[in-house]
Amino acid sequence: MATKRTVKKTSAKGAPVPPVTADEVVAWLRKQGTKKTRDAMPRYALPAEKAFGVAVGVMQKEAKRIGRNHALALALWQHDWYEARMMAAFLGEPDKLTPAQMDRWCKDFDNWGITDTVCFHLFDLSPHAWTKVAKWAGSKDEWVKRAGFALLASLGAHDKESPDARFIASLPLIEKAATDERNFVRKGVSWALRSIGRRRPGVKAAAGKLAKKLAASENPAARATGKEAVRQFGRSS
Repeated sequence: MATKRTVKKTSAKGAPVPPVTADEVVAWLRKQGTKKTRDAMPRYALPAEKAFGVAVGVMQKEAKRIGRNHALALALWQHDWYEARMMAAFLGEPDKLTPAQMDRWCKDFDNWGITDTVCFHLFDLSPHAWTKVAKWAGSKDEWVKRAGFALLASLGAHDKESPDARFIASLPLIEKAATDERNFVRKGVSWALRSIGRRRPGVKAAAGKLAKKLAASENPAARATGKEAVRQFGRSS
């Protein structure tokens, strides 16, 4: 079951938004881009070769003005520009997502910025979200696997309705993937564990137990993930 966060389909002022085409949004993005922002992207492991250099806050403000529009999101995704796909995440309508579309977009993921934004702002609101966690988390593909744990982390932060047992049952996925030493997978696994550990006491206790187990592991990736979670849980206790 997905979380019940409100999804607005009108502009920031509540008035209906005139039709907007994907080409118009891309043209707007092109004008908003700056060389300074684009040049900084590689420092954060983000692709600059297919980017205009638009700040995330600028895109979010424009997406709020436009309002949720699934057809527009689908069209923007096909443009293949970094910012176009970011806007697709902000504009998509969760209740119109299909499992097949989620899989198609997931296969297109090729950087952490798009992966995490789509999972955090769109996919975790879908009623299909939980069915994708285990499927993607077990993938051999680096970005599909990252998506599985980014989605789990996002659900940990936003899903207020699922029972504790659902999150506790996801911990074996984290333990199994914790030995994956690929940087973006490891960071996704760490994010998921720390996100789950911020929930109610019963879930936090189970996550804390796993964190301590991983922190004592001989595997460098698992040990790093465990230590990160132990430190965070210690600060929040």
